[in-house]
Amino acid sequence: MPLTPRIFPSDTALGAALAQQILAGISAAAQEGRPYLLGCPGGRSLLSTYRMLAESATRQTLDLSPLVIVMMDDYVIRGDAGFAPVPIGAHYSCRRFAVEDIAGRLAHLRGAPKGDRIWMPDPADPCAYDHLISEAGGIDLFLLASGASDGHIAFNPPGSPRDSTTRIVELSPQTRTDNMVTFPEFKSLDEVPTHGVTVGIATIADQSRSAVMVCLGPEKRQTVKRITAARSYDPSWPATILVEIPHAALWIDPFAT
Repeated sequence: MPLTPRIFPSDTALGAALAQQILAGISAAAQEGRPYLLGCPGGRSLLSTYRMLAESATRQTLDLSPLVIVMMDDYVIRGDAGFAPVPIGAHYSCRRFAVEDIAGRLAHLRGAPKGDRIWMPDPADPCAYDHLISEAGGIDLFLLASGASDGHIAFNPPGSPRDSTTRIVELSPQTRTDNMVTFPEFKSLDEVPTHGVTVGIATIADQSRSAVMVCLGPEKRQTVKRITAARSYDPSWPATILVEIPHAALWIDPFAT
């Protein structure tokens, strides 16, 4: 069944609504005595959600002890012993983003996630990430974003197999170009790393209980068009995997229509 976008008047309104959904899920998990796994991308699309999550949780004085932040990807660099994460101090480090822009906004709250409740895929053993997620019961809600130019999701480029799991990938030129906008301190394409560790298409689709794709701005119109036309996963536009996720939703602003 095709997805119909839900249109919000602004990114703040969207973020506030999504924050309430997340907090309701955390509360439900607390009552059930289990963790609440929130799949998170870095970058621009979910910034308003992360901001509103902190504001709403503060107003509600919610205990965040169940919350586990599950990051979807990070850049890696090649060394003598294989691939390793980029330094956390790098402006483009997704671990830095998780610590500062997601968990850091929540740090003043009771039970705020830190340390072993901020998960990142390990480039030395990517497959272990899927096992870790599975053993924890899967991701309760995966927040998703799409590359503007080629529909990549996480670091999965066009052509990614439906059954792909967490792995090291070579980043496409389009993905690297998109990330120059995501991380504007990059001065040229040569500064953008050429590889990343990323959850796979199957990781997203098969290990998520629900998902919300957020598309903001006119540069995401093509993604909205491709997803609303899709009936199943189209590897030429990886973000179309949204249509195969149970309880999936497409949330957009007016500029993305």
